[in-house]
Amino acid sequence: MTDLRPTPRPRRPRPAVVTLTPAAADRVRDLLAAQPDKAGLKIGLKNGGCAGQEYTFAMAEAAEPMDEVVSADGATVIVDGKAVLYLLGSEIDYETTRVASRFVFRNPNQTDACGCGESVTITPAERPPA
Repeated sequence: MTDLRPTPRPRRPRPAVVTLTPAAADRVRDLLAAQPDKAGLKIGLKNGGCAGQEYTFAMAEAAEPMDEVVSADGATVIVDGKAVLYLLGSEIDYETTRVASRFVFRNPNQTDACGCGESVTITPAERPPA
């Protein structure tokens, strides 16, 4: 009997959901070195703040089935599956000033931010035309 199912084509590589600057990759590597039992730094969003949403960070033991794993320069970031469309195309940087050190997002989906910079308004990325 002949198998009539089509042969699956290999999937072409997808671009990473987010990119990391060298400074952000350095900081993620430092965080992971301090907790070698963790799989990566998980990034997501939650409702809150004056503008409506806040970025979240947590060390993760493993990626969930819908999460996206991004590896860059030896640093592993796990993007929460519920946040992928909101973070698509973002560049993550790490900045140190005299007052604070923090991750900074350059997010093309961000439409607004509060004055203190702690919360943002983000719309999901549009589906590209077919």
